[in-house]
Amino acid sequence: MLNAVERVFFKGGHAKVSYRGVAARAGVTPGLVQYYFPTMDGLFAAMIRRLIDRDIERWNDGLRSRPDEPLRVLWEYSWDEAAGAFGTEMMGLGVRRPSLLPLIAEGTERIRTAQLEALERKYPSFTFLGDVLPPDAMVLLVTSIPKVLTLEESVHVTMAHRSLVTAFESFLDSVEPTGPRRRRSRSSRPRR
Repeated sequence: MLNAVERVFFKGGHAKVSYRGVAARAGVTPGLVQYYFPTMDGLFAAMIRRLIDRDIERWNDGLRSRPDEPLRVLWEYSWDEAAGAFGTEMMGLGVRRPSLLPLIAEGTERIRTAQLEALERKYPSFTFLGDVLPPDAMVLLVTSIPKVLTLEESVHVTMAHRSLVTAFESFLDSVEPTGPRRRRSRSSRPRR
């Protein structure tokens, strides 16, 4: 059932999630969905917990597999096309259903904590961009840029995107140089 909830959520947004819609997607009756999730908030909470746990595992796997490149992992993984839409939908869901805000906030903080810990393992006493940004601010910056650009592209806004990506990737090259096997073309953004 949670797979069905996610499919409805990602396809139509939080406003399209209903007992009927989830039941149709899962091939069960609406009553069965309501039996397991007596309230819509309970249904959304189960989905959010599952998504956050999966996302934390995805981040941890990526950061463990490339411990010497935490900034690059954050940058590349944040280009996930669903990330921008997902964040926007979660914010909308939280506004529409305030009882879910603590769960959304706690999950987001857990993800950022895992990201920050990976950055601090690699750079224990380091600040970024000429000592302007501490590591926690760098986590927010490096993971937000791709999401914002992806959201803007969804409404056909691209002004300065290429310039920003090129500049930021030059900064990444100065902090985490890569060999030829991992270097990407400047004309294409990293995508998963």
